[in-house]
Amino acid sequence: MNGSHSRVWERLLRGGIAAVWLINGLLCKVLLLVPRHEAIVARILGPTHAGLLTRSIGAAEIVLGLWILGGRHTKLTASFQIALVLVMNVLEFFLAPDLLLWGRLNLGFAAAFAVLIYYQEFILKVTSRRRRA
Repeated sequence: MNGSHSRVWERLLRGGIAAVWLINGLLCKVLLLVPRHEAIVARILGPTHAGLLTRSIGAAEIVLGLWILGGRHTKLTASFQIALVLVMNVLEFFLAPDLLLWGRLNLGFAAAFAVLIYYQEFILKVTSRRRRA
């Protein structure tokens, strides 16, 4: 893959990763279009303020998606995303597997997403820079 193709793939992946955060944050959590997200939050953090906490988590996910698109501090952002995805999904694996779309298999999808984030930031982006130099 030449340098320009690497850059295109890197940008597409970055946009796709940001879209995951933006869509999940807005549709699933802020607008509560997927009720199981609030149920998961209620299970893990308690039911008292689950609606408010779910919307707050969604707002934070939207900010993260916009931050990713902004392209600042990308290595720190990628590391944060990987840690966040894995921690959230390990908690859900043990505390709310019955509420997950694919049950305990969700952890596998989360791990794959974490690998994709790692690949985009630490492999593809670095390869693209080397080819431009």
